[in-house]
Amino acid sequence: MYGSLFADILGRVRVKRPLVHHITNYVTVNDCANITLCAGGAPVMADAQEEVCEMAAVSGALVLNIGTLNPSLVESMIAAGRAANKAKIPVILDPVGAGATRLRTDSARRLLAELEVSILKGNAGEIGVLAGAGGVVKGVDSEGLKGDPVQIAREFARVEGLTVVISGEVDIVTDGKRTLLVENGDPLMGLICGTGCMASSVVGTFAAVCDDPVMASAGALAAFGIAGEKAARRCGKPGCFKVALFDELAALGLLELEQYARVKEA
Repeated sequence: MYGSLFADILGRVRVKRPLVHHITNYVTVNDCANITLCAGGAPVMADAQEEVCEMAAVSGALVLNIGTLNPSLVESMIAAGRAANKAKIPVILDPVGAGATRLRTDSARRLLAELEVSILKGNAGEIGVLAGAGGVVKGVDSEGLKGDPVQIAREFARVEGLTVVISGEVDIVTDGKRTLLVENGDPLMGLICGTGCMASSVVGTFAAVCDDPVMASAGALAAFGIAGEKAARRCGKPGCFKVALFDELAALGLLELEQYARVKEA
């Protein structure tokens, strides 16, 4: 049903090669840069306060990731986010570990309060914490949330006026009115560090060429998930799977995305 729309977005990415500005964590920064390239975008990893405004202003999207957080980085994110808002480019926030410490939780809430975030993408625990729905986070991993994640995501998106993405075995994408479930992916994606961060980069890449954050997010996650499925068929071990994941996303055909995207309405 949505496959042709997703293929169209991927086609636009590969033609336009949008610049995707990242302020992200140093654990996965190289992987995020490479997955952006494989998706068809052009990554830039710039976090110095002296240049983030200029960089955001000429980018197609801004991806903020609080995985390795410090107060100076938050200030860079705020500055870049304001420049992105002024330039009317989408801001994607990945609140890694929100709920694990006060710094992470407060920083994520500050970013949501002070910036116009287009897409908030996190795991169930992180989103549950920020939505006040009893999410539980251990380190940077989700221990789940209390209640129905679809309803929690939908209400949080409606209240905040943004698109909420909850990553998991089935990804949830909602703006409070439309809710899509993305079923693509493979369990091996949970056995390597950084797939959540990489997914946010792919979402940012798709959002850079698509004005509909729900379709951009769902299309990005379907493409990333299909690449994961193909990589798992090639290699069943985490190390070679990671390399294959990059290869398969780079090689993903538009017709493959159209045919194999498993996305349904909730």
